[in-house]
Amino acid sequence: MDKNRSNSEDEQIKKTTNSFLQKISPSKENLIPILQALQTGLGYIPQAAMKEVASFLGIPSGEIFGVVTFYNQFRLIPPGKHSIKVCLGTACHVKGGNIILEEWERRLSIKEGEVTDDREFSLDRVACVGCCALAPVVLADDEVHGNMSPSAVNGILLNFDLKKPKEGKANGNEK
Repeated sequence: MDKNRSNSEDEQIKKTTNSFLQKISPSKENLIPILQALQTGLGYIPQAAMKEVASFLGIPSGEIFGVVTFYNQFRLIPPGKHSIKVCLGTACHVKGGNIILEEWERRLSIKEGEVTDDREFSLDRVACVGCCALAPVVLADDEVHGNMSPSAVNGILLNFDLKKPKEGKANGNEK
């Protein structure tokens, strides 16, 4: 079991994985489509899902792990509630995309490819988002933020804070 996951989460992962596997033939040629579907459904490929897939296909779980780690489209850790993607395509790189990524890493106290301990944010680099005229670009929950500067990172984080439900309002007690 992954260190930040409970037994009930593991059981849910197994249940979700097995319900998907029932709809597909147990052929090794289906490995990549199976992993892609699990990634889409779960947001990542957990160890419990890899074990279920290995058992279903009759291959060692190490082989599944090898495929998952070979292709960068697959995640081994759950994504954060909010996804931050920093473009590092040519235009964004030339206009300081690396500086923007470093600022996100500093502000979130994580490195690219990681998730904050509270699972609030995940931080990733992307090759290109197709908005070169707006370079450097950040996607925050798929919302495009162009002409980024390091100080704009604080504004995006403040926006997320302002959108959070206020403590006490959720249960009807205005403070």
